[in-house]
Amino acid sequence: MRRPWIAGLLLAGLLLAACGDPASGPEQSPPDPALPTAAPSPATTTRQRPAASPTVPTTRTTVDAAAKAPTVLYLGDSLAMESQKVLGQSLREEVNARYTSAPYSGTTLCDYLEGTGERSLVPPADKAAALVRSLRPDFVVLQFWGNSWGYTPCMDGITYDKEPATYFKRYEADMKRLTEQIADAGGARRPRIVWVSQGPDPITPERIRSVNALYKAQAAASHDLLADAGRTVSPATARYTWAQYLPCTAYEHDHPAYCTEPGRDRTALHRDDDNLHFCLAPTTSTPKPCAARSPGIVRITREITRVIADRVG
Repeated sequence: MRRPWIAGLLLAGLLLAACGDPASGPEQSPPDPALPTAAPSPATTTRQRPAASPTVPTTRTTVDAAAKAPTVLYLGDSLAMESQKVLGQSLREEVNARYTSAPYSGTTLCDYLEGTGERSLVPPADKAAALVRSLRPDFVVLQFWGNSWGYTPCMDGITYDKEPATYFKRYEADMKRLTEQIADAGGARRPRIVWVSQGPDPITPERIRSVNALYKAQAAASHDLLADAGRTVSPATARYTWAQYLPCTAYEHDHPAYCTEPGRDRTALHRDDDNLHFCLAPTTSTPKPCAARSPGIVRITREITRVIADRVG
């Protein structure tokens, strides 16, 4: 009877250390410039913008291209922390996006709400509304696993295991408040929110199903977007069944570094010691973007990019 509690405590510890650069791990193969990679980040919060481009003559084509280039803001918890550099590269390559990320490990929606003060793990300057006012993004991507174990103070001790009905009611209310704050901050240039659905949870599979349903309902109610990234890391015929390995996709066959076990035509999504995160590098005490080629991260970020590209195009 105590096994879920023990597993939950292990997940709590993992959430505080997003997958990132191995402090002392096995040597990795040199990065392939043709493939998405992630570089180390010196800080928990990473503001990423495209590198400066060489000066070129201004033409109608370059003006039109600049006008269509979206500005994207990426916020979230440790899942966003590990994915932020790969998503930034994907968005820049596919839609020439101007990109900023400000994830914080161990957080949930209420941490990004203005008005939470010292009960939040996110400082005032990085609240969602504050960043929308300063950056004027076209899209705000929100990726949250759905903090259910009461670590962040702004949840007021509400946890899924003790009060599931209260937990979902609070989560839904925070989604609406965050949507309103982002909309108000955007004003006449309200950004489109992209809610990212989550992959299977081996500990509380029904919780994730309900959280994803809330994301879908909120996106529909506020005319925003849903990126079903969780589907890409789920078995084809079992959306909410957790799996450490899945068959290699066509993309992974074309980019063999992402098909980790080609002889068995399958790829690893999780490490043996971490069933939540998708980074294949060991976790560290300091949250950082993932530095290892990780198929799960690429699957998730490609789906987010696809949803934005469909709107931009």
